[in-house]
Amino acid sequence: MTFARQAGTAVVLITLTLWIPCAGIGVLIHWARASIERGLARLSPLHAAILMIRFSTFVIVLHFLQISFWSAFYRWYCFPSWESSFYFSATSYSTVGGDVILPRVWRVLGPVESVTGVLMCGISVSCLFAVVTRLVERESGAPPMQNVNRLDGTSEGGLENAL
Repeated sequence: MTFARQAGTAVVLITLTLWIPCAGIGVLIHWARASIERGLARLSPLHAAILMIRFSTFVIVLHFLQISFWSAFYRWYCFPSWESSFYFSATSYSTVGGDVILPRVWRVLGPVESVTGVLMCGISVSCLFAVVTRLVERESGAPPMQNVNRLDGTSEGGLENAL
């Protein structure tokens, strides 16, 4: 098997697995906006905690779906059992590493899944952080934070007001 085939397979797997978190994060954003913007003056601490638990659980389920997708590929091409396929995928995705290794033919995919897992975990954390930030802003009654994205230090809001 050539490196080009392994690389092509990696690109297809990454592309297909990116659909899971992208669709899921899109749903999460819609869900968060609907939950936060219901017109409630303030969320109780209990309600905010329950909301974060629901969002966090949803994100974890998205990660398990990605791990399962990679596991299916590994089960089909690399390992004789679902247990070893899922174990290898979970340890690669989370960058923990384990005692199961891929056959030489597919060895490139382990690090590729690890990089994908790190990226997806980062995206998930940033999304959860955005939800928490929104909850804190809503609780404190402070105006939403504006992004500073220019070299001169002006914010997007400042640019809109200036125009």
